[in-house]
Amino acid sequence: MRRLLPALVLGVALSGNLQAAIDTYEFDNEADRQRYRTLVEELRCPKCQNQNIADSNAPIAMDLRAEIYRMLEEGRSNDEIIQHLVLRYGDFVRYKPPLDARTFLLWFGPAALLLGGMGALLVIVRRRRRIESSPVATELSPEERERLATLLDRKDP
Repeated sequence: MRRLLPALVLGVALSGNLQAAIDTYEFDNEADRQRYRTLVEELRCPKCQNQNIADSNAPIAMDLRAEIYRMLEEGRSNDEIIQHLVLRYGDFVRYKPPLDARTFLLWFGPAALLLGGMGALLVIVRRRRRIESSPVATELSPEERERLATLLDRKDP
């Protein structure tokens, strides 16, 4: 019994950290509920950086879920809500940032690097094939053969 009591106290103390916050928002119709789910799943948590707002338990994600719910209740459109969050947190909150001058490299940079690497590899392979298939490079001249023969015949003391 003496061992059971400290274990029980420790278990109760640690179980408080395991509770997750569950948002319970009441919507007027199913369309608003679906819009809310879509918005919180397509927007990124500013703190977690690789989780959407729906999956994050960070305090800022909870605040953003409440903010989105409030704006939905006010009758704002999805574009207005997204624009409000982008103005506040930047394009980072979007998983798919818009294509413009600032994000051009983000969208096309990986493809350009891949194509550049493939082009460099193609140039290297062609140069090696040209060198290997060149008869001048593989055959020795008579002077070079004579010199090679003398070097091979010479014995080191």
